[in-house]
Amino acid sequence: MISPSLPVFDDITAAAQRIEGLAVKTPLLESQILNDRVSGRVLIKPENLQRMGAFKFRGAYNMISRLNADEWPGGVTTCSSGNHAQGVAEAARLCGLPATIVMPADAPSLKLERTRRAGAEVITYDRDNEDREAIAARIAEERVAKFIPPYNSPDIIAGQGTVGAELMRDAVERGAEPDAVLAPCGGGGLVSGVALAVKHLHPEAEVWAVEPEAFDDLARSLESGQRECNASNSGSICDALLSPTPGELTFQIIQQLLAGALLVSDDEVREAIRFAFEELKLVVEPGGAVALAALLSGRFKADGRTVAIILSGGNIDGAHFARILTDTD
Repeated sequence: MISPSLPVFDDITAAAQRIEGLAVKTPLLESQILNDRVSGRVLIKPENLQRMGAFKFRGAYNMISRLNADEWPGGVTTCSSGNHAQGVAEAARLCGLPATIVMPADAPSLKLERTRRAGAEVITYDRDNEDREAIAARIAEERVAKFIPPYNSPDIIAGQGTVGAELMRDAVERGAEPDAVLAPCGGGGLVSGVALAVKHLHPEAEVWAVEPEAFDDLARSLESGQRECNASNSGSICDALLSPTPGELTFQIIQQLLAGALLVSDDEVREAIRFAFEELKLVVEPGGAVALAALLSGRFKADGRTVAIILSGGNIDGAHFARILTDTD
């Protein structure tokens, strides 16, 4: 089977036009406290302020808005730990389509609740013993519903790429073109789209993916030259980034454009969440905080450089957030 064509920068431009007025054009923030901490200049793209609390709405709306509803009487379906689920549910609602979302039973309750609130039907599964793709595929066939991939789609990648395009244009306006851009990575939809935008607009800039250290499938894939898999589907607080392997399409882009992959521990992520709250006054979920964690931990050295980081989401349960803030052992 021939793979779909890889997206290009023009696809990101088209996606930006589709989502305009619906997706939030998140600001580019700066903190002198953070700059001093890492001895560099840090530009912060807070997608935790995005519609539904994460960047995922961008790609979901870009894809769903292009569907012919008559061809898909069952609407749309997908599988997600939460942020893509919410993005798909909201995009489907705006487009007048029903949505059925397959989510892990242990997904944060806030993500489950908000997905249902957007009008979607949620079907839960055991992420350690059941195959979410198989469940979603069965639903798609039975209901004649369009499957919306979490990351492995040209439309999804292009939609997420609007994050990078906005970031770069705002950076240029303030005379601060970044030397490097750090983005969280699960299946690679965000970082591949961001890389397409960044490398088109500023070819000299480095783009780095950041992963939880126990889920380093991308780092190993870049080393081996082929897509590697994680040994487990659970075991990190970064629930949004626990994809089993990089996407086929996203990995092709990542191989061409990324400088590499950085790894952070759960404890480093917790420290980044605390820093974001206490110093930046932002609520960031674990998966959304990994790029900040890479800077604060020294996994990426910002000394004397301008570095942009993406905070990809802020959907975290209040109780979990409180535990992270108060547990400093």
